[in-house]
Amino acid sequence: MKMEKIENVELKYLTLEDFEELKEATEAAYLSMPNSYWKLDEIGKLISLFPEGQIVIKVNGDIAGCALSVIVDFNEIDDNHTYDDIAGDTSFKIHDEDGDTLYGIDVFIKPDYRGLRLGRRLYDYRKELCENLNLKGIVFGGRIPNYHKFSKDISPLQYIEKVRSKEIHDPVLNFQLSNDFHPVRILKGYLEGDDDSGEYAVLMEWDNVYYTKPSKKPSANKSVVRLGLIQWQMRTYEGLEDLMHQAEYFIDTVAGYRSDFALFPEFFNAPLMAAYNHMSEPEAIRELAGFTDTIIERFSELSVSYNINIISGSMPEMIDGKLYNVGYLCKRDGSVERFEKIHVTPDEAKVWGMQTGNIVKTFDTDCGKIGILICYDVEFPELSRLLAEEGMDILFVPFLTDTQNGYSRVKLCAQARAVENECYVAIAGSVGNLPNVHNMDIQYAQSAVFTPCDFAFPSNGIKAEATPNAEMILVADVDIDLLRELHTFGSVHNLKDRRKDLYEVRKISPHK
Repeated sequence: MKMEKIENVELKYLTLEDFEELKEATEAAYLSMPNSYWKLDEIGKLISLFPEGQIVIKVNGDIAGCALSVIVDFNEIDDNHTYDDIAGDTSFKIHDEDGDTLYGIDVFIKPDYRGLRLGRRLYDYRKELCENLNLKGIVFGGRIPNYHKFSKDISPLQYIEKVRSKEIHDPVLNFQLSNDFHPVRILKGYLEGDDDSGEYAVLMEWDNVYYTKPSKKPSANKSVVRLGLIQWQMRTYEGLEDLMHQAEYFIDTVAGYRSDFALFPEFFNAPLMAAYNHMSEPEAIRELAGFTDTIIERFSELSVSYNINIISGSMPEMIDGKLYNVGYLCKRDGSVERFEKIHVTPDEAKVWGMQTGNIVKTFDTDCGKIGILICYDVEFPELSRLLAEEGMDILFVPFLTDTQNGYSRVKLCAQARAVENECYVAIAGSVGNLPNVHNMDIQYAQSAVFTPCDFAFPSNGIKAEATPNAEMILVADVDIDLLRELHTFGSVHNLKDRRKDLYEVRKISPHK
């Protein structure tokens, strides 16, 4: 059965109203273990004891998976404990709000929703919860469901080693290892009735490297946002699938570093025009515009699958017979928003007949409010000032420049935007050559993340820079709380000190 289009993915706290749907989802996930669902009174107790530890992931409003957990004092847990020792008591007396470790007592994804990397979202939530609560780490007894196939020949310990060395595939253990958990010990007789695992389990552990000391003051929100910039190599591709394969490779890579955003450059898909090089430049780029809808649909799927917000760079798009330079923000909740290039370059207008856009707005994301300006637009300070007045924290700039002169204009203006608007600015461009595409022969880029210039930031206003003219990714963390402090306690106040009594920047309705 083909899955319906994903329009929304969200993590939510589990409630008693979810019980019947949760029961159905649990039974679907544990077909080999009948009557394994949680009872209503057990769910109610977990929610009352530790509501933030009980979450469901919903796709289009339906429960697709669940993660349940308690806090324990790990020193009080027996080395050879069983699942019943942790979760067998329906009153969950094992839960200790002053404990030091998050113990996962259940996590699953319904079969219909597997393959979308939703499980990684549940694990990432637990990690963030662990960090916010300042716990030492996460532990749980992990099943080894393929062990029964090898139990006559090798021990559980040997089985684990063979899974780690990729000699044996175990879907559960492989997933846990790929999510930075490591095995601690074998637990014998852990889960009664788990015949596939021979009733063995592996005590898996994830260490919180940010742990300092026990604290009862959890952080409400993480202020640090991780940016993944893709410095894209222009090269010949066999077609759309080949290009998307390379794009997914980079998305997978930056998502693997738990990045919150992946930023592609302007016209990163230009290599596809090579197939139309026999046409005139205006005809060729209009053929390229025919790929835009498909690429955005694929990016939206990848943003959900890899749990990352994707800024698509920009692409040509035909609307009512007119050609525009546009891009899309594909959020990891499944929603998609569009942005346009406001100022087209003289070359874009002269060679391609590109039209100017009219959309100037910020975008709300799960990492705060962001703005997006395409290349030449960052050279017009009025645009970013309008976005700053709407509360923008991070400005993303996908760009395409052919010479160092052009790149310097983008870079220097982007740095100025970071200072004057007290925000972070991330720029990403393409490198390499396209000898088989007219008007796109050479590219020059050095992707970077810029900051304001004050004591809490780098003295030169550069957080991170890529190697010039080399295909690579650039991953950098930016702290939004530092911007809040800057706005109030900075050495200067670029936003507060504006002479609004003397001048103003405002949007007007564009002429249609």
